[in-house]
Amino acid sequence: MQQLELFLENIRIERVDSEANMYRFYRLRLMPDLFGGVSLLREWGRIGTQGRHRIELFADAGSAADAMITLYRAKQKRGYRLAR
Repeated sequence: MQQLELFLENIRIERVDSEANMYRFYRLRLMPDLFGGVSLLREWGRIGTQGRHRIELFADAGSAADAMITLYRAKQKRGYRLAR
């Protein structure tokens, strides 16, 4: 699978539609875990709030990066764009 922007470790995307009162964020971060693997931290919610989170564990950085790219592309299709 093609790597996104030379293997980013932290992606923050937003979806803003003021007419629908929609101000959402989604963050994807890769972090090493204590057991030699890599964790994918997913955070989402309304902009300005702490939001919710989920952590997924992967055996290696390549698998975690592939999962991150898959999620990023799915969110792009739903209207999310890179935050500035």
